[in-house]
Amino acid sequence: MRIESIEAIAIDIPLTQNFGGATYNVLKRSTIVTRLRTESGLVSEIYNGDNRAHGLEICKLIHEVLAPAVKGMDIFATEAIWEKMNAFTIAYGDRKTWLEAIACVDCAIWDVMGKAVGRTVNELLGGYRKEVPIISIGGYYMDGKTLDDIGDEIRMYAQAEMAGCKFKVGGLSPEADAERVRAADSARGDNFMLCVDANRGWTAQQAIKFARLIEDLDIAWFEEPCHWYDDVAQMARVRQAIKFPTNAGQCEITSHGVRRLVDAGAVDYVNVDVSEAGGVTDWRRSAALCCAAGVEMAHHEESQIAQHLISAVPHGTYIECFAHPERDPVWQTMWTNRPKPKNGVVAVTTGPGFGLELDGDMIAKYRVN
Repeated sequence: MRIESIEAIAIDIPLTQNFGGATYNVLKRSTIVTRLRTESGLVSEIYNGDNRAHGLEICKLIHEVLAPAVKGMDIFATEAIWEKMNAFTIAYGDRKTWLEAIACVDCAIWDVMGKAVGRTVNELLGGYRKEVPIISIGGYYMDGKTLDDIGDEIRMYAQAEMAGCKFKVGGLSPEADAERVRAADSARGDNFMLCVDANRGWTAQQAIKFARLIEDLDIAWFEEPCHWYDDVAQMARVRQAIKFPTNAGQCEITSHGVRRLVDAGAVDYVNVDVSEAGGVTDWRRSAALCCAAGVEMAHHEESQIAQHLISAVPHGTYIECFAHPERDPVWQTMWTNRPKPKNGVVAVTTGPGFGLELDGDMIAKYRVN
């Protein structure tokens, strides 16, 4: 069964508020819809990423380079296909953008493989469980937001049947963000997980200071505590100095980057993002590295894909979403058969491949290419 054609569609949906973190702004929801067709007529339709700045460039790479390169290849030759695509990253352009484009194609291939054999991607990867806990990203910095508003936000996520919240920190002083986290902690009920994410916003000294200010709280993990330029070494230092686990990986674009995190003793969790890091084929390598090292797997966003990955392996933990009703219209509306969270857990979609059903009218309305 061979690849006939690949279409990539860039989607941009304006948001009503700025849902930014410590080091970035979010004013629109962007993604890439990929449709891969085989010579026998099977069609994959998935979406990947939140490519706010370069969605059109990703589509151009897919249409002009990757699709012609893999046309005619057997869909089950995943390693050969991935190797052929990855060869373009060695000499040409921005590697991060290349890996995002490769991820779109690679995930579409895994989707169509599942459709070819009547199996979910969860089953193709190991099928360890059929449901997975889900948490919401939150704690956004917004003008005029009070500590009471933070409490209301946390209660909103609990009412949305989330298992917990990954709370934004790193944008203020350690003392000010510790106060915000305490407000979130006071609002959560029993069995509601709370972790914190600095988005590489602090030095190691600031991160340690912050962690010690909240060390009496039950914090599941401290994500990306330190600035990007020496984050692995700084994070290892932070991990040794604080009382709760560390998590990183969403900014890594290869399994080699994940290996460096593990080798440095910098992480207890790895949340490498399948849509940023070359797709399912290389995610499997990262997962295997972490399993051998006793490091647990989380996942940065992308619950439409992550539901199958994290549930397939024994060291999988949580998937993420944006449960705020205005943050992610793709998750809220475009993914029409999205499983509903119940008691903090979602059942993995059961259709073949990734089992996604998408709103074609919404795709047509917001496509920009």
